[in-house]
Amino acid sequence: MYKHILIATDGSELASRAVTAGIALAKALDARVTAVTVTEPWSAMVIGDPALTFPIADYEKAAAAHATHILARVAGAAKDTGVACETVHASDFPAEGIIATAKDKGCDLIVMASHGRRGLSKLILGSQATRVLALSTVPVLICR
Repeated sequence: MYKHILIATDGSELASRAVTAGIALAKALDARVTAVTVTEPWSAMVIGDPALTFPIADYEKAAAAHATHILARVAGAAKDTGVACETVHASDFPAEGIIATAKDKGCDLIVMASHGRRGLSKLILGSQATRVLALSTVPVLICR
């Protein structure tokens, strides 16, 4: 069945459900895991005059530290369960970074969380999970 599972996480409590489910599935299937967290590019975060908002070096340093913290927790959970785990910090828009990492690493399943919004709130707020489902050629397991 699945041999290489990509677990996408942003470090949130909701995403921790996907981490737990992905690691448990990997253990049951004797699969390996790649955990990815995606940081949006600095240019996507800047509103107004970039020099007055947040210097790029500070943004990148903070993003790297945050990603390291998130991915260390996933790697630790995988290790505790006996599952091989590689970690990736991607700089991209979330859905695109998740899909690119799955492709680059040869993953055959993506596990991620979704708030499960419906109706108007889904249209207004959007959903990275919906975007991954729409664009990915790899099967996606959504945890709520």
